[in-house]
Amino acid sequence: MLNVAIVAGGDSGEYGISIKSGKQVELHIDRKKFCPYLIEIRGKNWNYRIGLKKFPIDKNDFSLSIGRRKVRFDMVFVAIHGTPGENGKLQGYFDILGIPYTSCDVTTSAITFNKSFCKDVVRCCGIPTAKSMHLFLGGSHKSETILAGLSLPVFVKPNNGGSSVGMSKVNVPEELNPALEKAFHEDNEILVEEFIRGRELTCGLLRLKGKIIAFPVTEIIPKREYFDYEAKYQKGMADEVVPANISIGDADHCREISKLMYEKLNCKGVVRFDYIFNGTDFFFLEVNTVPGLTQASIVPKMARAHGWSFTELITILIEESLGI
Repeated sequence: MLNVAIVAGGDSGEYGISIKSGKQVELHIDRKKFCPYLIEIRGKNWNYRIGLKKFPIDKNDFSLSIGRRKVRFDMVFVAIHGTPGENGKLQGYFDILGIPYTSCDVTTSAITFNKSFCKDVVRCCGIPTAKSMHLFLGGSHKSETILAGLSLPVFVKPNNGGSSVGMSKVNVPEELNPALEKAFHEDNEILVEEFIRGRELTCGLLRLKGKIIAFPVTEIIPKREYFDYEAKYQKGMADEVVPANISIGDADHCREISKLMYEKLNCKGVVRFDYIFNGTDFFFLEVNTVPGLTQASIVPKMARAHGWSFTELITILIEESLGI
């Protein structure tokens, strides 16, 4: 039986969601094939828990000692949203140790985690994106300059992060500076992006036996002004329509451009591409290389609509990472 380390937690505002994702993977993993160990990571503290007792990970070889028993892991299931599991840091560590993992590699993780850099790559693939400005903490970011270059309304969000933590929608000039402060509280880089009116659609993908599989396109209909943190994780705050009520042609086009970007960005494991569809074009928003796997998350719903149980999805991700 293969020992699987499920790493969850991390050092961002997505810590709580990541722990929930990790616990769902632990709950639904096929225990006839895999022996799971949920490893909680927070800063320098990497621990496996049995009840209230903590067993620290030996970072020299990413092993675990439980009494006299030493556990070595055959692979790692990455369930950390945000740093260090989604930006390439852990991937580099596991590459050095030669331990396979379920997510994208170092380069892809680093590029896709940086929203601005990722948009530059996506535009080179011919996919439209919203007009935006990339700002750095300590740099010059006067509201007058921003508003001279971008049209309201705009979204202000951390450039490196997810789950809409630190994001604001700015409708009037007076709201801009507080939104900048809020985003800079979460990250040293932020993105100010023009609002595009349309429907929010998302497409999840993975590679299976050499073929890229695209799940049914899903529409997100938030009951708030936009799909913020509460709308994503509070029950009843958003409707997720799987499959989306769009034409077959539009759904096929969304899947095709998602497959293109999955390949061009050299993605691995399951990822999710988010778009705004204005009725004509799909405007790329971002890619989630470690999408949520909680009970409220979108990817498990997509997989079910595709015909896979959560356990089957987990098994596919593990076996693909191991090449079996």
